[in-house]
Amino acid sequence: MNPKIWLSSPHMGGREEVFVKEAFDTNWVAPLGPNVNGFEQDLSKYMGGVSHVAALSSGTAGLHLGLILLDVKAGDEVICQSMTFSASANPIAYQGATPVFVDSETDTWNMSPELLEQAIKDRIAKGKKPKAIIPVHLYGMPAKMHEIMEIAARYEIPVLEDAAEGLGSHINGKQCGTYGKIGVLSFNGNKIITTSGGGALVADDAALVEQARFLSTQARDAAPHYQHSKIGYNYRMSNICAGIGRGQMEVLDLRISQRRAVYDKYVQRYNGAKGITFVAEPQGYFSNRWLTTILIHPKQAGYTREDLRLALDKDNIESRPLWKPMHMQPVFAGTPFYGNGVSEMLFENGLCLPSGSNLTDADLDRVFAIMDTMLKK
Repeated sequence: MNPKIWLSSPHMGGREEVFVKEAFDTNWVAPLGPNVNGFEQDLSKYMGGVSHVAALSSGTAGLHLGLILLDVKAGDEVICQSMTFSASANPIAYQGATPVFVDSETDTWNMSPELLEQAIKDRIAKGKKPKAIIPVHLYGMPAKMHEIMEIAARYEIPVLEDAAEGLGSHINGKQCGTYGKIGVLSFNGNKIITTSGGGALVADDAALVEQARFLSTQARDAAPHYQHSKIGYNYRMSNICAGIGRGQMEVLDLRISQRRAVYDKYVQRYNGAKGITFVAEPQGYFSNRWLTTILIHPKQAGYTREDLRLALDKDNIESRPLWKPMHMQPVFAGTPFYGNGVSEMLFENGLCLPSGSNLTDADLDRVFAIMDTMLKK
C-alpha cells in the first residue's frame, strides 16, 4: 500500500524543541510559566498588538469561557453558524442555552448576514433576544465580518468570533479573531500551527482576558489557601505546549504561504474543469487556506464528491466531506434554524482535499492522478 497522505498533519519548524527543552531544563513543566507568557505575547503582537490573549487548553475551552464572560446562562439563546464543527455549538449547550442556527451565504460559505438579521428579528418577536452571535471563519475564509458586526451593533448583541480555523486570515489587514468582543483561536494538531492541543481567547479588553485567565485556573481566589468564590475550569495551557507554540509562531507566515501555494496548485490544475468549483476570496479578503475545498457538481462532473473521496481513500489518501451542518445533527434536532439550503448543498457536494504545508510534489502528484482519472470518466 502507498504511504498515507494526510488531510492536514502537524508541521514542525525546528525551534519548538528549544523552547520545550528550556521548560524541562528549568523544571517549568507545570501549567503556566515563561513559555505561556511568551506565547501570549507572540500572539498579541501577531494579532495587531492591541489585543490581549489568554492561552488555553483548547479552542472549545475558549468558546466556553467566552460564553461565560458574555453572561450566557441556562435558558438563553445564542445564534451560531450552522456550517461549522460541533465545537462551535457544543459550549452553548454546556451553558444550558439553546443554539439558534443560521445558514451560510455562497461567497464565503460562512454566516449569512441577511439570515442573521432575519433570525434576530424573529427571536426578538418571539420574546427571546439572543445573548451572543458566533460566526465562524470556515476553512480559513473570513466571514462577512463588516456586515455581521454592523448588524450585531445595531441590535446590541455581542459577537463571539470563532477564528479556530482562521489564524492569519484577514480582511483588508484586520486579523480574523479581532472583530468580535471576544475571539477564539485553536492550535489543535491539524491546524495551521499547533501546540499539540490548545487554543486561545483574544480580546481588546484586558480585564475580560484577565477574567478568562482566572476562570481557566479553577477560579482560585487571592488567598494563601485554596479558596473559591466562583466555579472555575481547568482550561489553561501548559508551559510545555506553549513552548511548541512559540516555535510554531516563528514559522506561521511561512505555513500560510505554503498552504496558499497548495491551494494555488489545485486551482491552476482544476479551475474550469468540468463540474469542479472553488471558493474564491472576495475583494480585500485574505484566507490562510487552512484547507483547500472544492465542490463537485455531479450532473456536470459525472461523479459525486463521495466517488472522489472513496477513490482517494483507496490509494491511502485522506480527504473529508465538508462539515455536516449543525441543524442536521441529531444532537441538535428541534433547535431553531434559519436557512436557505446553502449549507446542505455544501455538505452534499463539498470535499476537503489534502492541504498540509508539508505536502511534497510527489504527494500532490498522487492526488492529481486520482482526480485526473475521475475527470476522464
